[in-house]
Amino acid sequence: MPGSRVSPDEITYNAAISSCEKGGQWQLALNLLSLMPEARVVPNEITYSAAISACSKGGRWQMALNLLSLMPETTVVPDQINYNAAISAFEKGGQWQLALNLLSLMPEARVMPDEITYNAAINACEQGGQYALAVSLLGQQSVGSLNLLVEQKIKQPFVTWFV
Repeated sequence: MPGSRVSPDEITYNAAISSCEKGGQWQLALNLLSLMPEARVVPNEITYSAAISACSKGGRWQMALNLLSLMPETTVVPDQINYNAAISAFEKGGQWQLALNLLSLMPEARVMPDEITYNAAINACEQGGQYALAVSLLGQQSVGSLNLLVEQKIKQPFVTWFV
């Protein structure tokens, strides 16, 4: 920070990039992200999520996809929130095929889709006129939610017992 003795850290950059996202300033968000290495600040999942969301809000689904694909090169492993932000960008950009493709890649990346993931993918299909696919995803979401509920119910007695 010019004129101060405090150096920005990842929290500072994350807050600034998140502010850019909220203000619809995707270019500024990407500029801040690009300045981080020079400042010797390492971006994390939160940084990328905010930048991807800024691109999404700005209608730049291509940039969102680019950021998601660059994450592993920076040793940051994309998490559920990063995938959700990218799928949301595809939804807003009318890219239902990309939304479904990314959704299908999540389990392979050991990232489980959640309600937000499915809702964004369903909305992308609906916007693309792919109503049968949207209904199919709704069924998958229900099965996924049921599996999660069963898993939680099975684990709960063991967690209680060990605590």
